[in-house]
Amino acid sequence: MFLYASTIAAMLLAIAGCGYIVAAAILVGRFARAPLPAPAAAAPSVTILKPLYGDEPGLFDNLASFCNQDYSGPMQIVAGVLDTNDGAIAVFQRLRTAHPDRDLELVVDATLHGSNRKVCNLANMAARIRHDVVVVSDSDIRVDPGYLSRVVAALQAPGVAAVTCLYYGVAATGLWSQLSALAINAHFLPSVVFGLALRLARPCFGSTIALTRATLAEIGGFAAFADRLDDDYAIGDAVRRRGLAVAIPPFAVAHCCTQLSARELWRHELRWARTIRSIDPIGYAGSILTHPFAWGLAATVLGAASNLFVPALAITGAAVAGRTALLRQVARAHGLPVQDYWLVPLRDLLSFIVLIAGFLGRDVSWKGRRYRYLAGRIADPDRP
Repeated sequence: MFLYASTIAAMLLAIAGCGYIVAAAILVGRFARAPLPAPAAAAPSVTILKPLYGDEPGLFDNLASFCNQDYSGPMQIVAGVLDTNDGAIAVFQRLRTAHPDRDLELVVDATLHGSNRKVCNLANMAARIRHDVVVVSDSDIRVDPGYLSRVVAALQAPGVAAVTCLYYGVAATGLWSQLSALAINAHFLPSVVFGLALRLARPCFGSTIALTRATLAEIGGFAAFADRLDDDYAIGDAVRRRGLAVAIPPFAVAHCCTQLSARELWRHELRWARTIRSIDPIGYAGSILTHPFAWGLAATVLGAASNLFVPALAITGAAVAGRTALLRQVARAHGLPVQDYWLVPLRDLLSFIVLIAGFLGRDVSWKGRRYRYLAGRIADPDRP
């Protein structure tokens, strides 16, 4: 009796998850069709900050995409590293040679303001900001030539104090980066769009955080977030706490996935899972309903010896078909190349395992360092 009831429960969870996938697919299409902000009459001067760490695959092309902007206003790009031996320095020097017409600066400063070394890097770069609009973007982001104009237009809308951007995944290296990109395209991006539509999500992403220097100063500057694991979210939350809006325009930028091994992929996804759990524990727990393949598979195994086997198997197949259709919708909405649809079942199962592991600890690994977090704040054991 217990086994039968467990099978029924797993089937119901899988059916609910399939319903979520259908709703997410519809909402992804609506989001992409929403009108973009009207271009601003005048283009304000902009400083783009790029915190760097190592010569990661695709770094030069990522940085070059920010140099190749169709933007009429003055634009400064400031990159920063903490270590004089960082491999990103040589890449940035190549960028300077390739784009001599651009205003490019590099800050090499090992000063630590807290345990989050990316934020320390940003704090060290802050003194070089010369323009009124500041755009922060992670090193693994690649954009099209109209990106900056759209971000600035969104920032100039009434009541908006900051802008962030959704992102899709692009695999850069092999199987593990393919799985990473699928996690973004088939799971993360649709879940954010779903959350936004239902007003359940209040995100801010490292792909883009655009705000004015005055707003940055009002929230305490970068150093105020130097001990936060969820620094991107925390910056957006600080803006919203002042009664100001964080806009998310209806387009996405590319996140280049560079994982070279299963271990690297696991650590990256576990850190993200535990970060999300620290931000929104209720929502994180609720996301267990967004994994119909895992529940369908569980129902199929539990019901193998009963008359529920065939319907459970059918639901499992529907879950795979639905996730594949959702992935196609994301690809169509954002003009992505053909996705690795054959990896969908493996990706779904791995995502469920990561979800469960996210509940089981507080340690995270980030850029080769281990941290322990509590309520969004992290402790670096190597920091004096």
